[in-house]
Amino acid sequence: MQKIEILKALSDAKVVAVIRGSSPEEATEISKGAITGGIRAIEITYTTPFVEETFKALRHSDAIIGAGTVLDVETARHAILNGAKFVVSPSYNGAIAKLCNRYSIPYLPGCMTITEMVTALEGGSDIVKLFPGNQFEPSFIKTVKGPLPNITIMPTGGVGLANMNEWLNAGAVAVGIGSDLNKAFAKDGFEGVVAQAKAYMKNLSN
Repeated sequence: MQKIEILKALSDAKVVAVIRGSSPEEATEISKGAITGGIRAIEITYTTPFVEETFKALRHSDAIIGAGTVLDVETARHAILNGAKFVVSPSYNGAIAKLCNRYSIPYLPGCMTITEMVTALEGGSDIVKLFPGNQFEPSFIKTVKGPLPNITIMPTGGVGLANMNEWLNAGAVAVGIGSDLNKAFAKDGFEGVVAQAKAYMKNLSN
């Protein structure tokens, strides 16, 4: 899958499910529930123990699978070797950017300031993760696009059913969601995640 195809898939998906599991089995179940519910982009975080098992379990799914909470180049390389199609960090890391560019893997670093965003753009990031999103209003995107009209932003953290469309309508390429899916799994298991994912997809189409 070429980088341009991966970026288009993320843009088309609109919703990226950020999955944090207490075990690889839990992360796999939540991910499969999200995919069954219609979500087509999954970010598996490296806070999940033995996360490579989840990557292997999802390798043949029809969703695009990426790695999250990637803090160093060793982790980024591990993710890519295990099939991650995109790499996400809570902050920008130049060494990770270089590695991902080498292998044509999209790198989505977390940024809050204009300086951080410009640094990410200079490092080759096609999508910048606005994190934590709950510290900003959707209008922030329009403000940033004044001096940086070429910036592509995905807010993550604090994005949910109530405000996802507000972010998308404000110009977000996609939104990162996650805590709702974990809560649904804790309450109702796999079927709870499926129902929650379907609610996001239904909300997206409205």
